[in-house]
Amino acid sequence: MTEDRVKKSGTNIKIIIADDHRIMREGLRTLIEKHPGMEVVGEAENGRTAIKMVRKASPDIVIMDIAMPDMNGIEATRHIIDEFQKIKVLVLSMHADRRFIVKVLHAGASGYLLKDCAFEECIDAIHAVAHNKVFLSSQITKIVVEDYIHSSSNGETSVFSVLTDREREVLQLIAEGKSTKEISSILCVSVKTVEAHRKNIMGKLDLNSIAELTKYAVREGLTSIDY
Repeated sequence: MTEDRVKKSGTNIKIIIADDHRIMREGLRTLIEKHPGMEVVGEAENGRTAIKMVRKASPDIVIMDIAMPDMNGIEATRHIIDEFQKIKVLVLSMHADRRFIVKVLHAGASGYLLKDCAFEECIDAIHAVAHNKVFLSSQITKIVVEDYIHSSSNGETSVFSVLTDREREVLQLIAEGKSTKEISSILCVSVKTVEAHRKNIMGKLDLNSIAELTKYAVREGLTSIDY
């Protein structure tokens, strides 16, 4: 956990960095804090920690990775935007997959950049979302336009329309190999509740094994095969 890395700020743009790779967080923090008018007030290694830190540090912007263990960036973005409408989420991810981009924008993110972008573009994006604008890199804009055209002619469904918020959380944890007791402890619910969620998930998705649930979760972008 890195929740202790929180400090008070004056008039700077206050930023939290959520990424499961420590070297990425620290490198980005160093670059940002060299830029005047910006301050990193916290770092989080997963979405659940990011939400706790947002409540504690009240940032202006959360720079959010997508593929993180325990709670992914899409779910974390959804929770943060639902609870704090004024806080902006800027996604910085290695994923240029249409599913990730569309889902996180639907969750309320104000911007999306790829991790191979120039640092100057990241600074431009921070300023843009801080002033209530949407910022998409050129590669991402093309994908979003193509998805709009695609979705206009296809009534496709996704995990976000089929499962509830809690069911998606349970599905991600199952796919990451957590036991029923572990999930119960993480989500602060009873073992019977977790079992009921798992049964409902399998019924809604018409899947009959943990292996099938795991494959589905990875395909839908809830988690990564790295975990």
